[in-house]
Amino acid sequence: MTNPLGTYLHDHLAGSVHAIELLEFLHEQHSSEQLGRFAAALLVEIKADREVLETLAERVGAGSSLVKELTTWFGEKMTRLKLKRHDESVLGTFEALEFLELGIHGKWALWRALATVAPYDPRFEGTDFEHLAFRAEMQRTQVEEHRLELARPALLSQKGLGAAG
Repeated sequence: MTNPLGTYLHDHLAGSVHAIELLEFLHEQHSSEQLGRFAAALLVEIKADREVLETLAERVGAGSSLVKELTTWFGEKMTRLKLKRHDESVLGTFEALEFLELGIHGKWALWRALATVAPYDPRFEGTDFEHLAFRAEMQRTQVEEHRLELARPALLSQKGLGAAG
């Protein structure tokens, strides 16, 4: 693809596939817990953000990239294997939240970059990038709160360090 904007949007669309799959998995694995309810609520917002991104990609003639999305889908399936393998600890969930947080930060950066070029590209007219960036920052903050709740049990050894108060 020789269109840098199209490439950039494709990359973020592919990333959104991973985020959606990861949130679906977290919701499924933690459905009876607060984390599962949080994942379900965040999933709604992430899907809405993806729809905005898909619309923008269509406007610039980029659409979606099946190859990138399939590659991301496969990567997410590998992540699920790791999460299942670590069922006896919270490390997998901790790492999943960290990956999710990094992805949301990337989405925030996307909205900020597009806001910078929007005044020069009529295809972005009517898109509230300020709101999208604000929502991404709120999502990132919420994921970080959940991630930090798991830091001690995930990172301290089982040899008594995690029991200290």
